[in-house]
Parts: sequence; structure tokens; C-alpha cells
Amino acid sequence: MESPIIRRALVSVSDKSGLAAFCRNLVAAGVEIYSSGGTRTALEDAGIDAHDISAYTGFPELLDGRLKTLHPKVHGGILCRHDRPDDVDALRRHGIHAFELVVVNLYPFEATVARPEVAEEDAIEQIDIGGPTLIRAAAKNYKFVTVATDPSQYDEIAEHLRTAKATTYALRRRLAVAAFARTTRYDDAIERYFTHTDSEASLPETWRLHLHRRKRLRYGENPHQVAALYTRYDSPAADIAHARQLNGKDLSYNNLLDLDSAWTLARSLPSRAVVVIKHNNPCGAACGDSLQQALRDAWDGDPESAFGSVLAMNQAVDPETAEALAEPGRFVEAIVAPGFDPDALRVLTTKPKWKTNVRLLAVDATHRSREMAMQVTTIDGGYLVQERDDADDPEDAWRVVTETAPDDAQWSALRFAWTVCRRVKSNAIVVVRQQALVGVGGGQMSRVDAVQIALRKAGPRSAGSVLASDAFFPFDDSIRLAADAGVAAIIQPGGSRRDQQVIVACNAANLPMVFTGRRHFWH
Repeated sequence: MESPIIRRALVSVSDKSGLAAFCRNLVAAGVEIYSSGGTRTALEDAGIDAHDISAYTGFPELLDGRLKTLHPKVHGGILCRHDRPDDVDALRRHGIHAFELVVVNLYPFEATVARPEVAEEDAIEQIDIGGPTLIRAAAKNYKFVTVATDPSQYDEIAEHLRTAKATTYALRRRLAVAAFARTTRYDDAIERYFTHTDSEASLPETWRLHLHRRKRLRYGENPHQVAALYTRYDSPAADIAHARQLNGKDLSYNNLLDLDSAWTLARSLPSRAVVVIKHNNPCGAACGDSLQQALRDAWDGDPESAFGSVLAMNQAVDPETAEALAEPGRFVEAIVAPGFDPDALRVLTTKPKWKTNVRLLAVDATHRSREMAMQVTTIDGGYLVQERDDADDPEDAWRVVTETAPDDAQWSALRFAWTVCRRVKSNAIVVVRQQALVGVGGGQMSRVDAVQIALRKAGPRSAGSVLASDAFFPFDDSIRLAADAGVAAIIQPGGSRRDQQVIVACNAANLPMVFTGRRHFWH
């Protein structure tokens, strides 16, 4: 198909990035520009001539700018099929100009509603009407019309105009696909805003995920599985998926799973915390007076499992911590933190044997949007959607159910143990001394097996420790094991029909026990 010469462009943009330079290229290629409102003012300020749309249509802007481009003399010029004589004749008879290029981006609705406590009337005024209509008309007629919806597309279009005064069919079709994707995302954002401002609709009747492939991965969980990382276009750059990689090999599927688990736990702990993750479970976690001490205590939780692990730190990595990481005998696959001191970055990328391979990631913030608080899991033929289990537990609902209550030091250790236990695969048991994880039993079919594994991992460190369970104990056998190992206090949700039997066993061993009233299964 012969590419139509671009003689006229309709330009109406909210984001004016790169606009002046692009329009100068249009003028240099002999293109007439038609525009309105703030776009025309911006072009005139840049010394670029542009015809006024209202003067062309003979119809003024109305309703405080809500009505500008919705007119047959605009959309007829975009929708004309240039290989149809009757279409071309209709334009001639009604004095309509053909527009071979449409440059439109939309009101910043997504950015507006991302502001905390945005007023609904402000959100409504950022719902673009004319823009999506112009984009869809141009994209529908891509055989004859080029549509630009993002400043990143300007250079390629300008280069085609410079060399041929026209664009290729392949480019026009690709830009049309991008245009339809843009209007789809825009409408999706509007629907989500109104859905999620309705307190009754946290799980709406229809829920769409519009995802963008951020990067291909070498393979999935195993080498024979294909995989990629997808993100929402409008998700905040404040998570593992958007972390800045500062060093190391490309991230793998398993790296991303482990990093997400590590960061989720680390940001739940008090400041100066380090989490060690292996196969999506914490094998070490600690808080300390310094980040370096937290690292040492976390690593010592299970040094054997920590080899080849993923680490998360909830404050910027300092040089002292980096030096400790570079000590012989440590091997780390990836580290995520809010940042890295320049000297720490130098140490980690020059000293250890794994210096060129370790993936170092910086996460700029820790908040989640309301939408990202939902968790999606695929099953055969469907999707399970639930709220993420991220909310803090209300400690005022916790209650001591034994004759003996924990002392202050035990309370502190129990809080830490409960936070860590939530991030261990069920059945989950953790053993903690002070503010450090010393034993983990997770992913077992039997809770008593999980207790035995956690106590075996802790060894002599069980004496004086506290133990946390993600769900209730169905029998008192686990309590007897914990007491025999020297565990000093227990925290669990409660809720078993044999709770009283478990409480009696604790009282017999003079073992304080706290019920939280909330379980935290993680399969």
C-alpha cells in the first residue's frame, strides 16, 4: 500500500515533553499544524505556527474547555479512507481537511488519582473525552493516518518524515496497536478508580489486569519453563518489580520470588534488620544495634542454608556491613535494600569472589497501592484473588492464656518471632532468641514435624528461646517437645478444640503462652 504524504497534523497533548522539537520537525517537513487550547499556546510560545481548531471548525470551545475537538470537520478529516472516492468527495463537498497525523496524549488521570486524598471532582475533570476519541479514530484508520500517543514515538516519526514525507504501513499499524493499548489502560484506570473508591467493591464483579511485559527471563522456576516479568503500567516504582539493579547478572524467576519474600519481611521488621531467604523461606532474620550486627546474627541463624541465599536489609547498606558480607565463607546471590552507601557498593563489587555476579537492588520506597494489596494465584481454569496478608496484627487482641505471663524481654522476642513466622511456609514454626531467628521448620505436612525441625536447627540455642506457630497446635505433643528443649515462651493463634489441653501442658511446664487470635497460613 502506498504511504500517504503527511500534509496536516492535529496536535493536542497534555504531556508537552519534546513537543516543540517534534513540531519544528513537522514544520520542516512541510506539515501544517492544527491545535487548540494549551497546546496551541505552548507552540506559539515556542515560535511555531499552528492553526486554531476553533477557527477551522467555526465552533468555539465550550463548557470550560470540555468540548473542543468533537466535530465532524475534525473526525471526518481523520476517518477519511483515501482509497475511497466517495470519502474523498465528502471531504471536498463539506470543506473538511484530511489529517494524516494525529498527535494526542491524554489528561493525566492516573497521576491525579494517585495523589493521596484527591477530591472526586478533581478526578472527574481529568477524564479525557476528546483525546481518546481522536486516538481511536486515528488508530482505526491506521492505513492512512499515523497516530502518536507518547513522546517516545516522536523521533521515529520525525525520521520517517525527514526521509520520505510519510510513514510506513508497518509503523502506522504498530502505532495503532500502541494507541488502542493506551486508551484501554486509560479506561481501565478510570474504572478502577471508581470501583476502589466504593467501599463495597474491594472484590468487584469484573477485575481486569492490564499488564506490560517488563522483561523476559532466561527461564522460569526450572530451565524447561519459559517466563517473563510483567507489571502494571501504573504501578508505583516502589517494589521489587521496579527495583533499580546496580550490579550483577540478570535476575532470574527464582531470584525475584526470593527477593520479594525477603523485602516483604524486612520492611515489616524494626529498623536495622537483615533477612536471609533460601527457597522462598527465611533461614535467618535479626535486628541489631547496627546493620552489621544484624547481618551477623541473621547469617548465624543457619549458616549452612545461608550460603547462596538472598538478603534484604531495611536500611541502606553501610561500608561496615559490606565488609562483613565480603568475609570469606559467605556467598550471596542477591541483596535488596533502600540504598547502598558508595563505599559499600565499592566493597561489594570489588572484594568478594562473587563481586561481579551478585545482584544488588535498590528499592526507593516501601508503600503499596491499594490494588497491589490484592494477591492473585492461578489454578487450572481460574484465578484466586485475595487480600495480601500484610496488615499489622492488633496486639490489643493478643491475650495471655497461661498462669505465667511473658516478661518484657520475652514479649519483645515474641513480637519478632510472630512477624517472622508469618513469612514461613505452612506448617510454620520459628524459634527466636532475643531479636534473632535461630530455628525454622516450614512446609511440613505435620506441625509436630515442623517443631522438631525448628528445634533441631536451633540446637542448644533453644534454651531460653521463644517459639511461634502460624496456626494452632492440634495436640499438646509440640508443647512437650518445646518445653523439653528449653523454650521459654510460645505465641500462636489459638482456636483448636484442644486449646485447653495445650494450655494445661504449658502451665505444667511453667511456660507462658500468648494467643493472637489470627492465623497466618502461607502455602
